[in-house]
Amino acid sequence: MEYRTLGGSGLKIPALMLGTATFGGGSEFLRKWGATDVAEATRLVDVCLELGCNMFDTADGYSTGLSEEILGQAIKGRRDQVLVATKTGMPMGPGPNDIGTSRSKIIASCEASLKRLGTDYVDLYQLHAFDALTPVEEMLQALDALIRAGKIRYFGVSNYSGWHLMKMLALADRHGLPRPVTHQAYYTLVARDFEWELMPLGLDQNVGTLVWSPLSGAKLTGKIGRGRPPAPDSRVATDASWPVPEDRLFSVTDALEIVSKEVGRSIPQVALAWLLSRPTVSSIVIGARNEAQLRDNLAACELKLTAEQLATLDKASAIAPAYPYWHQRRTMMTRNPPPVA
Repeated sequence: MEYRTLGGSGLKIPALMLGTATFGGGSEFLRKWGATDVAEATRLVDVCLELGCNMFDTADGYSTGLSEEILGQAIKGRRDQVLVATKTGMPMGPGPNDIGTSRSKIIASCEASLKRLGTDYVDLYQLHAFDALTPVEEMLQALDALIRAGKIRYFGVSNYSGWHLMKMLALADRHGLPRPVTHQAYYTLVARDFEWELMPLGLDQNVGTLVWSPLSGAKLTGKIGRGRPPAPDSRVATDASWPVPEDRLFSVTDALEIVSKEVGRSIPQVALAWLLSRPTVSSIVIGARNEAQLRDNLAACELKLTAEQLATLDKASAIAPAYPYWHQRRTMMTRNPPPVA
């Protein structure tokens, strides 16, 4: 296993970590991803530790806390061997304060997560979604209080826009408060919007990226492609996957098949290896319903694609920049023209 720093911190984490949204299956939506029980989860943790993957990502919003409970049981007796990341911010009930990231919600949610996980601290605590109703200073002060109390080691955010994250970083610096060290974001070969603003921000501000759904909701598993539609009852064919235009998807799966044959590795490994080569990526959150899937995904760390193979995937997945990025590129081309061959 390769280890990288957790964003701008000094903590070393595995380049691939296990996500636990499949633990529990506490809703119709999540059951389409998986419904891993304690025994199955414990076996997956065993395999992860065997292969050097010692970090696990969960959230209180996954099956309304059930994922945290199952992970807590799976790591029981070996907390000192693992790193735990969890999140808050998604709905946890019908009440007006059961959602968001107010000071009250952050602190209460952290206490509840610690109890479900069976631990007295989490290594990375993340704000699962941006809360436009709560002042950013309030969020930062609550997270600082949890750090000072020893209940969280580091904090990050997830699904923020560039200006949301930059505002938080600036206010943390202004008030002398801890900064978010990571941003958990959706980024794959078929979804490269992350590159326009969030990747440059991460490079400039030393914020690491934790990639969620790296196979685009099972679309890049190799099970579907040109002439191979998804099974009607599969996750890919339902609303539990993320929409991708068919022509774009097949352009990418065609390229993945080419590179997969060249390197003699599975299509998921190639897709994950491409992500591991990208700037700012601290770790990729992988999901697995069973041991075979988990072992296959973790083996992506061993795969280093050549410049030509990366170029093949880049070309197949390229998209036209949105404004103002196409204008900025054109301006910079004028200011700094490419060298003459």
